[in-house]
Amino acid sequence: MKTIKNFLTLILLTTTFSLSAQMIKFVEGSVKDLKTKSVVSKAKFKIQNADLSKTYRAKSNSEGVFRFSEVPAGKYTLIVDDKTYNRKEIPFELKQRHVDGYTFTPFMIERKVSWMFNWGDAFGQEHYWSHFTAKIIIGIYFVCLFLVLFYSILQLTLAINYVKNRKVKEKEIKPIYDPNNTPKVTIQLPMFNELYVAERIIETVSQFDYPSDKFQIQVLDDSTDETVDVIAKKVAEVSMRGINIQHIHRTDRTGYKAGALDDAMDRVEGEFIGIFDADFIPNPDFLQKTMPFFKDDNVGVVQTRWGHINKSYSLLTELQAFGLNGHFAIEQVGRTASGHFINFNGTGGIWRKKCIEDAGGWEHDTLTEDLDLSYRAQLKGWRFEYREDVIAPAELPVTMSALKSQQHRWMKGGAECFVKMWKELFTTKGVRFSNRVHGLSHLFNSSVFIFILIISMLSLMVLHIKDSFSDLNSVLQYAAIFLISTVFLMYYYWHSYRDKTENLFSSFFKFLGRFFIFLMVSMGLALNNSVAVIEGYLGIKSSFVRTPKFNVGANNDAKENKYDKKSLSILNIGEGLLMLLFTYTAITRTIYGDLGMVPFHLMLAFGYGLVFYHSIAELRPAKSK
Repeated sequence: MKTIKNFLTLILLTTTFSLSAQMIKFVEGSVKDLKTKSVVSKAKFKIQNADLSKTYRAKSNSEGVFRFSEVPAGKYTLIVDDKTYNRKEIPFELKQRHVDGYTFTPFMIERKVSWMFNWGDAFGQEHYWSHFTAKIIIGIYFVCLFLVLFYSILQLTLAINYVKNRKVKEKEIKPIYDPNNTPKVTIQLPMFNELYVAERIIETVSQFDYPSDKFQIQVLDDSTDETVDVIAKKVAEVSMRGINIQHIHRTDRTGYKAGALDDAMDRVEGEFIGIFDADFIPNPDFLQKTMPFFKDDNVGVVQTRWGHINKSYSLLTELQAFGLNGHFAIEQVGRTASGHFINFNGTGGIWRKKCIEDAGGWEHDTLTEDLDLSYRAQLKGWRFEYREDVIAPAELPVTMSALKSQQHRWMKGGAECFVKMWKELFTTKGVRFSNRVHGLSHLFNSSVFIFILIISMLSLMVLHIKDSFSDLNSVLQYAAIFLISTVFLMYYYWHSYRDKTENLFSSFFKFLGRFFIFLMVSMGLALNNSVAVIEGYLGIKSSFVRTPKFNVGANNDAKENKYDKKSLSILNIGEGLLMLLFTYTAITRTIYGDLGMVPFHLMLAFGYGLVFYHSIAELRPAKSK
């Protein structure tokens, strides 16, 4: 019996040995590209047995066929092991019946979208340098995402402060206007070639309901065209009505608006100075509503909220109003309620003359002289009063070129003020830490457009990284957390939204549409605004380009405006290329089935497309002259 058992064992071992030693003539297969459906040549493959002790390698030929010769029977895994194509593993088993050959069913392999990362090996690792570069790119990408999140958190805190302050304001006891004890006020109207609106603003201010013996108007005219004569004629007409008005014309435009304001200081008769740009139409009771707040000797400025006389003129003006309401409701009120620094907005407000002099006067080394002087004054201890309930109506830019010009000046000026003021803001004694943080953020917030531009461009590389390095996908998935920035900004703009009705449901959905279109157009302006911010940080000086005014209301058409000069620029071309790039990426990623970045890229494509379309469309009238 024992002999029979040993004999059977010997047979079993011999059979097992013969099977394992059995050689399969070949193992082959054919592959095609998943997208193009064409055969793939020179792709690398390998097969490994179950215990990884043996590895066989092969390449596909011009017909897409790969072949391994003389492979022992056993369990294996076929692996796509190529730098150009995604890794793919197919387990299989070679048995005795496959002795004459084993052929895989033809299959597809997917190309990596990683053409920019095929850099070769180092230190025994595939794609070492490209992998290292990918980590650097992801690092920068996440830093920019965090900075945008930080910005949105600060905006959220301002919105929360705004909501809390509303109940306090409802119970506020306002100082009473007394015409017999009100101080003398000088209204300054800085202008430069404002042919279309010069008469309107002069006439509007001349109608102010304020004691005539305590009222002066200065028209600060830097014009170089027929506007000089228009202003002179209007000033003479107003003067004939017994109003104290002077026409101060400079032939040297040194310092631009700031230079004009500073030049006229020695001819100011009032203790207080109101400033209005030419596109404003303040109400006759403006001074009655603002001057009482100067009874507090520590108040250096009273700033009012801008209204929008042509808000419903077009989608472009509606979006501008939407964005500006965020600043004039949430930012200004939220900062004021928390005791943080705010800014005089260049117009629609009144300065105490002593405050201007104490802060060092108007300086013209930045394009936003209003923001510059605001911070110098508040660092001196002056308090700014912001009145959301007092509205100074104004005209919004009606063309894309005018809007981009205005945005360029504001963004560049903000960056210039950051460079000029950050050390002083950081080191001045007696300033609360929270005021330093919010102040630095306020001066720095134009830089958010740089972060948006960087995020959008790096998102293209992130897609390649995602496809190329599976080990980094676990890191990239956390980028979704930063979507909460959109929620914070949505809360911020919802509380500044001025078109709410009693039907909260319909109002909210109307708001959502407006919010996302505003967000997309803001993205589309990122290139224009980023260039402005970079110029500001690099100290590249440029002239003060004022925004063309058209003297339009809610419905009437814009007239021909000789100041609204349009020409095709490198930025216009760049915006068009970015529109095509993000449209292409959104389409290709949809085809690949990777939808993660598609909504973001579609928003970028729409934003750049809208900005590009309007910029180009506005060129046509100029060409027809």
